[in-house]
Amino acid sequence: MGLLDGKVAIVTGAGRGIGREEAIVLAQNGARVVVNDVGAGLHGEAGTMTPAQEVVNTIVAAGGEAVINGDDISTWAGGKNVIDQAIDTFGSMDILVNNAGILRDKMSFNMEESDWDDVIRVHLKGHFSTAQHASVYWRSRAKAGEEVTGRIINTSSEAGLFGSAGQANYAAAKGGIVSLTWVLARELQRFGVTVNAIAPRARTRMTEEIFTEMAKGEDGFDKFDPANVAQLIAFLASPGAQDVSGQIFVVFGGDIWAMSAFRPVGELHRDHAWTPEELLEAKGELFKTHDSGIPPFTFF
Repeated sequence: MGLLDGKVAIVTGAGRGIGREEAIVLAQNGARVVVNDVGAGLHGEAGTMTPAQEVVNTIVAAGGEAVINGDDISTWAGGKNVIDQAIDTFGSMDILVNNAGILRDKMSFNMEESDWDDVIRVHLKGHFSTAQHASVYWRSRAKAGEEVTGRIINTSSEAGLFGSAGQANYAAAKGGIVSLTWVLARELQRFGVTVNAIAPRARTRMTEEIFTEMAKGEDGFDKFDPANVAQLIAFLASPGAQDVSGQIFVVFGGDIWAMSAFRPVGELHRDHAWTPEELLEAKGELFKTHDSGIPPFTFF
């Protein structure tokens, strides 16, 4: 018996890296999987469907069920098509893992309009496109009196949580995904759907050329293995995680942090307005140092 027996999952951007491992681990736990990938290069250039087909072949060879989907989820039609394919092929759709993304890293003063638009489109619109059509499906089932246990798991980044120089487009998209996660969690709770997001540190095409320390070592625990991230995905997709929603997780090797939402770290109060001069005098009180106890993060 698998943790996800009888479930149908979609993983976008599942041809390589984290998405590949997520699709494989979900299948290992019993889910039937739609492996979505357009085969594009790291920066969005045209590519091949071979990586996604290899993931499907790996799952099938291990005794699982999987099909390939090549729709562009950054379009409204593409988001709908991948949801429809899961339902038409396997009879339902229970788990949506939004993972697809590209990079167009540049400093803000060097960034072109297309760099901004493409990254926002693939990451942020790509997350909402699939989620919107999935929510329509789950809402209709719930309103028909059926029991729904839907799962949406989004992919943010520490760049989106804390900011990252040279990634204005990427960080803005990933920060937007955090807010989108909170909104969807509030809206879909009544229909039996949970919505969470991860901010993973792992070895992918997006990181291996930049962070050489992510190279796989010869011995010991490979903390940058994307399969480590996939284990958290399987947990969030499981029936036992029905009470976990609206949460953001940083995951790195064997370490997982549940992150808090925005909260005050300092405050000033009085019964009339402050002048700019008074605020200058009081800023030390407003910005007192607060130790959260959370180790500092590197922006991946």
